Amino acid sequence: MKAENVEDIYELTPVQKGMLFHCLYASESALYFFHHTLTLHGHPNIEAFEQAWQQVVDRHTILRTGFYWEDIDNPLQVVYKQVKISLNQYDWRGVETAEQQERLKSFLESDRQLYFDFSQPCLMRLSLIRLAGDRYEFIWSNHHIIIDGWTTPIILEECLKIYAALCEFKKVNLAPARPFRNYIDWLQQRDIAKTESFWRQALKGIKAPTPLTYIENNQLSNQKQRYDEERIKLSEATTKTLLSFAKKNRLTLATLVHGIWSILLSRYTCRHNIIYGCTVTGRPVDLAEVESMVGMFINTLPINVKLNPEQQLLSWLQDFQTQLVEARHHEYTPLTQIQGWSEVPRNLPLFETIVVVENLPVSQFVRNWKGNIEFEPTGTYYRNNYPLNLVVYPESEIIVAVSYDSSRFDIATIIGILTDFQILLQAIITNSHLPINDLSFSTLQQQQISSSLEKEASFNWEFASVL
Repeated sequence: MKAENVEDIYELTPVQKGMLFHCLYASESALYFFHHTLTLHGHPNIEAFEQAWQQVVDRHTILRTGFYWEDIDNPLQVVYKQVKISLNQYDWRGVETAEQQERLKSFLESDRQLYFDFSQPCLMRLSLIRLAGDRYEFIWSNHHIIIDGWTTPIILEECLKIYAALCEFKKVNLAPARPFRNYIDWLQQRDIAKTESFWRQALKGIKAPTPLTYIENNQLSNQKQRYDEERIKLSEATTKTLLSFAKKNRLTLATLVHGIWSILLSRYTCRHNIIYGCTVTGRPVDLAEVESMVGMFINTLPINVKLNPEQQLLSWLQDFQTQLVEARHHEYTPLTQIQGWSEVPRNLPLFETIVVVENLPVSQFVRNWKGNIEFEPTGTYYRNNYPLNLVVYPESEIIVAVSYDSSRFDIATIIGILTDFQILLQAIITNSHLPINDLSFSTLQQQQISSSLEKEASFNWEFASVL
């Protein structure tokens, strides 16, 4: 660390500390790793493209940040004044299309295994692969410790605006970037103790995470831990119907997603009381211009759900929405602190499954951008340290994804969960007046399996399982 190149030094957020700890001690380098792939069509000005990314890095402190943790009690993040980012270029023209696809798959897999050196900025890699005269694959890799999902379109929009200006030899006028330090200062002014009574009450009676035993496959336990994902896309008509139902009943999409997941978990685990994690944007409304800040703001909160199977579904969803809103008032509380206030021992996780409803800023500029290149997103890879994750992307056709540890869950179970999600979603839209207990979304065979589990668990409730 050269002192003359240091711009600022400050502490990590609690979430960053957790990520750093897990990554330093994890056996797999792909933990909390993101990569976005985009296909570019046209004839890009490569030099301007690389310069645009460099100017984005120059603008934002978090993109010039490294981490220091050795021989100190509290890790620090160090912002450097100057950090160079390079565009790694590859030329695969002349290679058969099928071979290109195999090469790309191998490239992405090996890219995930390349460790980021946390002590050195920038924790981001850029790769541009030329596949044909006017077609490229762009891979943007970064570590989650510096960038959250909300940040992604902000960076992309800035990069394109700068790129367009450079191609026309013009100067781009962007508003000054707010440093990530502003959020750190805001966090340090919070009185964490004030949230203690809320979380103690919210988690009262929870002594262990909700077990996922009934949907696990023990025969997979010898397999190496590997994360996979399955996803479905709801039709545009179903998406519109769902959003219309939500609006009519003054519910958010997030409430419906959380409600479905709560009922599924309850039935899969034979419990009326379940706990899971909820990922929130974590951007405080009272922090000036927070919506345009680049950095890592998200947090994951525990949601303790108590289902009354006799309650009318719509009534329960409205009550549940109030619970979710109350939790958001305390969304800056560190998860480690929350667990310390719970009755769950430190040697156990507070939960093993999380729900993410993506809430990303929509960039009309990016959608409508016309330049010497066109681009289409072709994929996103991300994994965390939770074994089962539900992620919903609110597009015009809603995407529902389940990412999972394939050493614990088989693909048939995951597909079954996605099927149940769809069936239960339709049941909510058409039968919201029914008691939760009367919702049915399983095949006859699943009901028979459920009946045997029900006896084993002494649980007097007809439910469906995706074993």
